[in-house]
Amino acid sequence: MKYAILGDIHGNLDALDVVLQCIEKEKVDEIACVGDIVGYAAEPSACVRRIRELDCHVVAGNHDYAVLGKTDVSCFNPDALRSILWTKEHLTRDDLDWLDGLPLTVEHEDFTLAHGTLHSPEYFDYIQTIYDAQLSFERLDSRVCFLGHSHVPVTFFDVNPIIYKLDSQIKLMPDQKALVNVGSVGQPRDQNPLAAYAVYDSESEVVEITRVEYDIAAAADKIRQVGLPDFNAERLYVGR
Repeated sequence: MKYAILGDIHGNLDALDVVLQCIEKEKVDEIACVGDIVGYAAEPSACVRRIRELDCHVVAGNHDYAVLGKTDVSCFNPDALRSILWTKEHLTRDDLDWLDGLPLTVEHEDFTLAHGTLHSPEYFDYIQTIYDAQLSFERLDSRVCFLGHSHVPVTFFDVNPIIYKLDSQIKLMPDQKALVNVGSVGQPRDQNPLAAYAVYDSESEVVEITRVEYDIAAAADKIRQVGLPDFNAERLYVGR
């Protein structure tokens, strides 16, 4: 089976539509999403609608929960908080109800999904250290868990000792689990402004992180036009 995994869309419809066009050419069997469909950019409702139309496995991200009042936003920086408040006002009741029904994790027959971590998904922590990775590996029953949240593609491997790689092509090895951050569709933060998503071939056991160009200027202009923080637009050009 061939799967496309995307996440951290953050209301960026321009990036999402290009990614979905690329995925269509990949001839994948299924699509999955690791959350944060909304937040930061100007078209949150349209992005929710696109993901819903896919009828795919989706987990909730911290921004998805934030617009529902289901997570503490006191740690959000001022621009992120302002974006959440704006986003909440620009989602329909139906959008909010759908987001409210998203699970924190999904156990698929070929993989697991979570937004931040698998060991404490409700806290939306980051996997940034070997210790963080170890905690999630202890909860991982499948071969691979796909994650988002940091907006940086990175893969941790459950070997002794645990290692991580920034490779765009990841070969899964026998009897070895992996935590794969698929990067961000709508707001990359690895100093690469190209939209990111992953394709997982369960037969070849290879995960490919793909980067694609999209109209950054159009997405940035929409952010400015609706009155969202200018930094939300500027960061798209530099991938941070």
